[in-house]
Amino acid sequence: MNNTLKTTVDRKRPPPYKVLSGQLRTAVSRPADSGEGYVIRTGRGRSLQVSLVWMQGTVLEVQLDRNTLLLMDETGTFAVQGVNNIPKGKPCLSQGKYVMVMGVIQAVSPEPVIRAVKMADLSALATLHRRMWKLEVEDLQQVLA
Repeated sequence: MNNTLKTTVDRKRPPPYKVLSGQLRTAVSRPADSGEGYVIRTGRGRSLQVSLVWMQGTVLEVQLDRNTLLLMDETGTFAVQGVNNIPKGKPCLSQGKYVMVMGVIQAVSPEPVIRAVKMADLSALATLHRRMWKLEVEDLQQVLA
């Protein structure tokens, strides 16, 4: 019975959407009666409702005392909170690392802030990941919107 409950809950949770910090900066809150999250513009006049996001960027600043990282992608900076609580997240906590973060949107303006759920160090293939990231985001958003 416990496995059935877990499966049902997992199906209701939306998947993380790949987004750029610039898209979050211009996002708008969803109406209160439609649940949590934000609406982002995906291009071509389309939009997506998001609450759980997948972002990638270079670590600019590490503030372990504040449990926060400042990252930068090609569209701007964004803050990541809760970094000390992520299992296997320690390798990501160094300036200059290229990392992936999945998390819940906490704020979008003036700077996007997400609460980390998962982090991974992508530095080993950073050049490839950086080059492909915007294309991956655009491709996925075209399919979903």
